[in-house]
Amino acid sequence: MARVDPGRVPLRRPVRRPVNRPAIRRRRATDLDGCVAALAEVHRVDGYPLNWPADPHRWLREPHPARAWVAVDADAAVVGHVAVHRISGQVDGRPTSEVARLFVVPRARGLALGSALLNRSRQWADKRATDLVLELAGDGTAAAALYERAGWRCVGTSTAPWTAPDGSPVSLRHYALRHRAPGPDVAPASTARRRASRPAASRSSGGSSTSIS
Repeated sequence: MARVDPGRVPLRRPVRRPVNRPAIRRRRATDLDGCVAALAEVHRVDGYPLNWPADPHRWLREPHPARAWVAVDADAAVVGHVAVHRISGQVDGRPTSEVARLFVVPRARGLALGSALLNRSRQWADKRATDLVLELAGDGTAAAALYERAGWRCVGTSTAPWTAPDGSPVSLRHYALRHRAPGPDVAPASTARRRASRPAASRSSGGSSTSIS
């Protein structure tokens, strides 16, 4: 019987198990408790939203979103969220909506969930020939990089009408993504800037930046 040299026993390579990517679906009323729990985790780690809302359930529900989606893991826990809010009126005769309440919990990052949630919003807008805007707190560099990779354009900056918890002013960057119909359809820069300067649905929330990195 052959003897095995303990010093030369081949090492077994660890088996790499596939990572199950969370599923994205429309948000249901029964998801709100899970959304608030996920938001609380994001706020604790990233400080988003900058000012914790007095009623986080209402903050996620209002203004009434045109559509909202959640990312849920294998245990049906909410690990990501995004909403689209319609902006009243039109700019140059074009409907416009705002992407808001976008966040991914820390343990679910690295799976491109932020991009997937953002893309779901874009698909919704494209089907309705709707332009999109969003606003981002000035220090959200990771989120800014995500938006710019996805084709969003920074069209201006402003100071938020709300303040940070310490009372200091908050700088906002405004992004726009115009629906591209078949054929040439390029928005003038002045139009995009005017659209981004309109009062957005989340600006009274004190937490317009996103947390997805």
